Amino acid sequence: MFESLGFETLTAPQAAVYFALALGVAFGILAQITRFCFRRSIVGKDRKQAAGVWLTALAVAVLGTQGAVAAGWITFAEHRFMAGELPVLAIVAGGLLFGAGMVLTRGCVSRLTVLTGSGNLRAALVLVVFAVVAHATLKGVLAPLRTTLGSITLSLDSVALPGAPLLWAGLIAAAALVIALRSGNRAGILALAALIGVLVPLGWVGTGFILQDEFDPIAMESLSFTSAAAEALFFTVASTSISATFGAALIGAVVLGALASSLIRGEFAWQSFHSPRETGRYMSGAALMGVGGVLAGGCTVGAGLSGIPTLSIAAILAIAAIGAGGLLTNWALSAGSSERAAPATRPTALPAE
Repeated sequence: MFESLGFETLTAPQAAVYFALALGVAFGILAQITRFCFRRSIVGKDRKQAAGVWLTALAVAVLGTQGAVAAGWITFAEHRFMAGELPVLAIVAGGLLFGAGMVLTRGCVSRLTVLTGSGNLRAALVLVVFAVVAHATLKGVLAPLRTTLGSITLSLDSVALPGAPLLWAGLIAAAALVIALRSGNRAGILALAALIGVLVPLGWVGTGFILQDEFDPIAMESLSFTSAAAEALFFTVASTSISATFGAALIGAVVLGALASSLIRGEFAWQSFHSPRETGRYMSGAALMGVGGVLAGGCTVGAGLSGIPTLSIAAILAIAAIGAGGLLTNWALSAGSSERAAPATRPTALPAE
């Protein structure tokens, strides 16, 4: 469709970068206001409210994405989420590692990207380490780990949920909205969360339909932070030799959107580490998320918010593993804290972190 829009000096890949900038700024603003975060929705003190925000966005994303599929605008038949062989070991291991990492860093990657724009230097350093490790897992020294685990696959009769896609979309959205409407959030916050959900089908349709050019095709993409962070890192250090990508533009724009929102709302504040122990914990979590995000095929946004609406079994398995990893790690940390706080009636146990 892109060739029919009349652009003479702008190519489809270049238009995709500008499109990603718009999506990223919108996400950064909305996520900063709503405190959008998957980790908070499963282990946060305000997890009921956080789950309401996340599930509202998911409901809208599912309905919008499957509506676009039904309209014939996009198809996921050739997308990596629909690969014929399911790399089940890589997805489960990666999800568990990512979930553990997001608990150690107290935020999933999308949340840490937003916090970077709000002045949180802990989040900024985590984002850098995450991008380095993700890139190493994709194309560097950790790539053999990825290929080895990815070679263990499971053949499935269907790579997507069986049955009518619109029926599944309706069921997922209805269940998500029932929980969201009971979360205690204000209507305004849920409305902003719904706008986050709109960005997902907008991304799929924008890159998969509007900006498609048969002479210069681009990948169909939506909101995602794992490969995008790796692309942003590579572009930052080699921008004179490589072109900007959708992912690199998205990461930068999310930071800018969150920065603008936090400044306007008076919530910008410099924050940093309090101790070497805390620094080590965050760096360990960043590394786990970098490896895990690549193995699982995405983060809580890439595999979750954008992946579940494709109805891909791989994406659903990935977000389930991420959730399990987060819950298990939070339990382990809580148990370790309780042990250290208990009266010393027996030898002190080693720290759990």
